[in-house]
Amino acid sequence: MTMKSLLPLALCGLLSTAAQAGVTVLGWPGGPEETALRAATEAYNARAEVSADDKVELLFFSRDGFFDKLAADLAAGTDAFDANLIATYSIGRYAPFMEPLDLGDGAADVFGEAVLRTMQFNDAQYGVPTDLSLHFMYYRTDLIEALLADADARARYTEIASEYLGKPLEPKEPDAWSWEDWAATALYFTRAVNKDSPTRYGTALQMKNLLFNIMVFQSLPRAYGADWMDEDGNITVDSEAYRAGLEMYRMLLDAGATPNDSMSYEFAEANAAYGSGQVATMLQWNAAAGDLTDAEKNPVVAGMTAAIAPPAGPEGRFTHVHGLGLGINKSGKNTEGAAAFLRWLATPEAMEVYAKAGGAPGLTGPALDAVAEERPDLVPLGSFASEYGYVMRGATSASALSVYELQAKAFTGYWGDVSSLDDALAEAASGMADLLAK
Repeated sequence: MTMKSLLPLALCGLLSTAAQAGVTVLGWPGGPEETALRAATEAYNARAEVSADDKVELLFFSRDGFFDKLAADLAAGTDAFDANLIATYSIGRYAPFMEPLDLGDGAADVFGEAVLRTMQFNDAQYGVPTDLSLHFMYYRTDLIEALLADADARARYTEIASEYLGKPLEPKEPDAWSWEDWAATALYFTRAVNKDSPTRYGTALQMKNLLFNIMVFQSLPRAYGADWMDEDGNITVDSEAYRAGLEMYRMLLDAGATPNDSMSYEFAEANAAYGSGQVATMLQWNAAAGDLTDAEKNPVVAGMTAAIAPPAGPEGRFTHVHGLGLGINKSGKNTEGAAAFLRWLATPEAMEVYAKAGGAPGLTGPALDAVAEERPDLVPLGSFASEYGYVMRGATSASALSVYELQAKAFTGYWGDVSSLDDALAEAASGMADLLAK
């Protein structure tokens, strides 16, 4: 069997067009990522110093089963592409078949160390980060302003905080919130708790048994010191930090601070609930920002929605961050040319082209300044990632997605009253020990 016959059919059909390329790059098909990569590639190929032997040709095949197809091709030693898409939660799966990458000293000035870590595995850099996902805390500015300006409302807020959290908290500006402040705010804006609340719910929690919902949730326990394992590889999920986060979600659910059907919520359902005008706050992916502030798509809340980084905890303020990027196929025909292209992508010049064409890179410093006016949405993306971004220890391993799936099953079991908190954490710890030991 030839190497070509091992490739997905969609990719095989493109090989003839790629055969003349000096450097072949397999990208993420569809959407702004493809558009941005095409623009950056065109700019790179137009550079006088790029020889004909090193010009870049792009390949794309279906998103459906993309990562499984890519894993099979890499494991088979394909040389059909020299560089390929990678994601934070799949790097460990591909690392044995890829070359570590030196992006140069200037890369940290473009992306910041936190964003670079989204493309690292076992302390080695495996890719240039091109597109970033993290979380914002969205809130209704009109509701918060009214609360802060009303002495009676402030007093009622403190009563609710004392009753549910055991602390006489006072309302604050959202950017100063701790997780307890957020919980108290969510309770205050819940009609089942405060009959005078202008909204029915204080928040919209995404509690469906889904791995991406655990990514949203885990910034809460992370702020209390949580991690997947310690430096010696010991699993640390059964901790006071995870208990604090899990119990806070459960308390809000039991109090009616999130819709009753939140156990079936993910991205779309949470957005719809918030967009109805009956939800005061929401922890959600940055990708929701455009829709929630669009007057045509969400006329009820668009003009009164703001976003900040997730609240702080005893150990600091954090947001889960993961990204898409490009790394080098060890079996590629022109790995040196691919490395040169990826190093160029890690420059301010390249990221300006990429961002203005619709990509979502996490930028900092002058690189961010160059695109801020045209892409204001990237300002919080880059700054939040640099200041608050984290990757759990083990979250770039080959088993990362399986860990998230395991946690989703165990944690939603507790939230849904199927298992106890002790049992849920024990299930997660036991399964993670097996998965992360591989």
